[in-house]
Amino acid sequence: MPRRVSTSNTAEKNVPDARGQAVLAAIIKEHLVTGEAVGSRVLSDRFEHATGWSSATIRNVMSALEESGLVEQPHTSAGRIPTDKGYRYYVDNMMGEARLSETDLKAIDDLVYAGVLDAGAGPDRLMERASHALSALSDNVGIVISPSLAENRLKHIEFVQLADKRILVVLVSSSNIIHNKIIRIDEALAQDELDRTARYLNTEFSGKSLMTIRAKILELMGEEKALYDRLLRNAILLCDMSLEGEGVESPNVYVDGASNILAKTDFVDIERMRELFRTFEEKSRLIRILNECISRDPAAPGNVHIVIGREHLAPSMQNCALITAPYRVRCDEGVGTIGVVGPMRIEYSRMMAMVNYMARLIERRLTEEATL
Repeated sequence: MPRRVSTSNTAEKNVPDARGQAVLAAIIKEHLVTGEAVGSRVLSDRFEHATGWSSATIRNVMSALEESGLVEQPHTSAGRIPTDKGYRYYVDNMMGEARLSETDLKAIDDLVYAGVLDAGAGPDRLMERASHALSALSDNVGIVISPSLAENRLKHIEFVQLADKRILVVLVSSSNIIHNKIIRIDEALAQDELDRTARYLNTEFSGKSLMTIRAKILELMGEEKALYDRLLRNAILLCDMSLEGEGVESPNVYVDGASNILAKTDFVDIERMRELFRTFEEKSRLIRILNECISRDPAAPGNVHIVIGREHLAPSMQNCALITAPYRVRCDEGVGTIGVVGPMRIEYSRMMAMVNYMARLIERRLTEEATL
């Protein structure tokens, strides 16, 4: 399984010693289960059979961890809870290899793979089921983003005339993902002109992306002025309009389980929760946040990426952990993203293994679709 990718490192001066690591791990594990601040008495019970672990020693270690910014005391006289910095240190330095249990593997296959195959559904249904499975098994928010239309390779394209100079673009990628987009042009084009343009693109440019198609048409138009006829003009116009805004708006986004956030005691700030829900509802914002997570280490495709708490640039996400992984059908296809959003108090090892496994599952299924 690919190793996780760190997005930040704890400064050397804040690195805890062996005792500090043991106490930090104990606080995180206890807090994960209870959601409560962890006091020295609870830790004394954990270490009662270990040599040299007096109550005073434990309190001193907890104070040192607090000074390092790895834990904090939410209330006077309360115990400690991990900070985003503490979770980051734990994920980067103390957590073992992420693996899924046999129970989780079977549940994922039941929820996603077998069900989609039995239904004979296409990639869209697969991504929808994947987001649902992530949500159901994590009890958090599952997100799947399809590759961008601009990067997908063309298998078939159609243009359908609508009212008010609008055109429906229907593009089927080489992995059988269907993209629908409505564009508006300045002059009306008859349906027979649209059909002629679609036939030309399907015949001459099958297997190429819209970006490549556009560049090739411009090259043809520059090589021989005679080629600059209405057909090529229409082709370049429709490609341009289809690509407009594709950096953000094109991918399909599948979000499941946003209501799970309502049950999380970690989210007590009502206004911040509202903003988080608005983030889930606004496709372009969500895509930017997930793409930002992946792009922090673009040289490591296939690895799991994690952003925790204040590492997020978006204020609405600064109480959250985001665990993502990229997926693609082939090395020359566009990249999609799969991920889980939850509170910082999340099962990092299990979520990392789940996100990675499901990203590879989607890749396998889309590769199968592409060969049909």
